[in-house]
Amino acid sequence: MRALKRYDRRGFTLVELMIVVAIIGVLAALAIFGVRRYLASAKTSEAKNSVGAISRGATSAYERESAASEILGEGSESTGASHALCTSTGADHDAVPSDPALVQGRKYQPATAEGSDFETGTATDGWKCLKFSISQPIYYQYHYNAGAGYLSAGQPGAPTISSGVDPANGPNGFEAAAQGDLDGDTTVSTFARAGNVNHTTRQLIVSTQVHIDNEYE
Repeated sequence: MRALKRYDRRGFTLVELMIVVAIIGVLAALAIFGVRRYLASAKTSEAKNSVGAISRGATSAYERESAASEILGEGSESTGASHALCTSTGADHDAVPSDPALVQGRKYQPATAEGSDFETGTATDGWKCLKFSISQPIYYQYHYNAGAGYLSAGQPGAPTISSGVDPANGPNGFEAAAQGDLDGDTTVSTFARAGNVNHTTRQLIVSTQVHIDNEYE
């Protein structure tokens, strides 16, 4: 009877406690890593979705037929309708925000005034041609380049994008891209989707998916 009572009052040994603490530590580390990866994935989703929307805007702009306004003489015919990508200068001031430091480990609120950020361009150039804008705070700097200035050039696995501009038909290719530095350590991630134009067949071929370089930095 006394032996049973002593056994009932027996506590955990130091080894057992150390094993329990070690298991809790491992589970806590896994949980922290999982939460951080989840938060990072939520932020990178912004870039993937926005790059996809920009590329769809470029495709829609190309598929729209444009024709010159003409007064035709009797017995004459008009010039044919044309297809062309939205143009861009390829300069940094076309990016939103214009300074990448504004999204270095923080968010940027795009300006909505005429002539600012996504409210720039014309019917054939830049963001207005793409009919793309973001009114909410953003983690990434967004770019649209046509004919040159591709951010993904040279990165492993990046698609080969046609460069140059055809005098009669406009840019030969385009890139919709986002770059960001979520943790502010100066190492950037790049998300890009591209397209090439075959001016002979008037076909625009867009890459099958978003190219990603250094997703979580």
